[in-house]
Amino acid sequence: MATTVFSLKGKGLKLDTRADIEPYLKEVDPTALEEIHLEGNTLGVDASQALGEFISQAKKLKIANFADIFTGRLISEIPQALSAICDPLIDKTSLVEINLSDNAFGGRSVDPIVPLLTKNRNFQILRLNNNGLGPAGGAVIAGALLESAKLSKAAGVKSNLRTVICGRNRLENGSAPVWADAFAEHEGLVEVRMPQNGIRMEGIIELARGLSKNPRIEHLDFQDNAFTIGEDLSGIEAWSKALSSWPELHTLNLSDVLLSASGEVPQLLKTLVEGSNPKLKNLQLQNNNLETESFAILAGAITTTLKNISRLELQWNDAEEDDEHLETLSSSLKQRGGKLIATDEDEEEEEGEDTEEKELKKEAPVVAEAIREEEKEPTKTDDTSTDDLIAKLSQVKI
Repeated sequence: MATTVFSLKGKGLKLDTRADIEPYLKEVDPTALEEIHLEGNTLGVDASQALGEFISQAKKLKIANFADIFTGRLISEIPQALSAICDPLIDKTSLVEINLSDNAFGGRSVDPIVPLLTKNRNFQILRLNNNGLGPAGGAVIAGALLESAKLSKAAGVKSNLRTVICGRNRLENGSAPVWADAFAEHEGLVEVRMPQNGIRMEGIIELARGLSKNPRIEHLDFQDNAFTIGEDLSGIEAWSKALSSWPELHTLNLSDVLLSASGEVPQLLKTLVEGSNPKLKNLQLQNNNLETESFAILAGAITTTLKNISRLELQWNDAEEDDEHLETLSSSLKQRGGKLIATDEDEEEEEGEDTEEKELKKEAPVVAEAIREEEKEPTKTDDTSTDDLIAKLSQVKI
């Protein structure tokens, strides 16, 4: 059976020329290919052109993972290489996921991606994390997605876009209005993650406007952006109003967003405990100047309007030692098999549990194999020893 996955993941190859990459491509039938994983290598222009020709033959391609493939490349090389590998994806009706994360091409090199994002309206998942886009580059990407949505509507079809991950890109406020317009046009988004982008309150308000048009949202991550400016809580107010637009929301990460200006209970928190998002399971509110009054209203709602929460992260807020409300939260979550992360110790304990679980998973196949071998070859008794014993007993005289 022909392989459906072509992977050079993590091999650390420096593929400059056609001759460098062709031996790997010859091992795979592109007509059967469904996934390409190239992350952790570095591709030059000639190698990218050879790869592009190979991709053009892949009619069933679903996942194009081109993360971290330009390490050490000149900024003059990257646009040509991007065009070479992105253009053949434009007509791929089977395409589901595009991953270009961890490529520091910046705002100067985003143009080659635009035709793909605009013209291919079949893909559902876009991963552009840690690309150094900046406000200008971010606006170009958002503008391409906006144009794609408009073209879909003009053709009378709904957008297929479901997931947008665009964190650590210094998007700032400058690109926020375009992103908001793009989100509003797509309408069917399920997951949006834009952490660590330096987006300030004005941009946050714009994004709430756009995202509120997406009633199917399940996962939002805007960690480490700024929802307030001093005593101005307009960003919090905008997101508080938007919460009820997302009845399917199960994961909300608003850590490090200046949720509380001076320790007061944020309106957004009040809205959550009033039951705005009944399906919420994971709530992350680290490092937000929250004090005991905020913990109190969370504790009061943890068995009612927040009864589905299984994970709550509150570390690095202004908690007093042995806060009774945190103890209530911890106890309630444990009873339902959930977990409260409120201190560094909680976090370290969980990391230890994760490490132990990974080690057990590594050992499990070995143990299982040993058991299978035992089942295949039952232990044999030593018949010779038994015969000798019987012979000796027969010589005993009483």
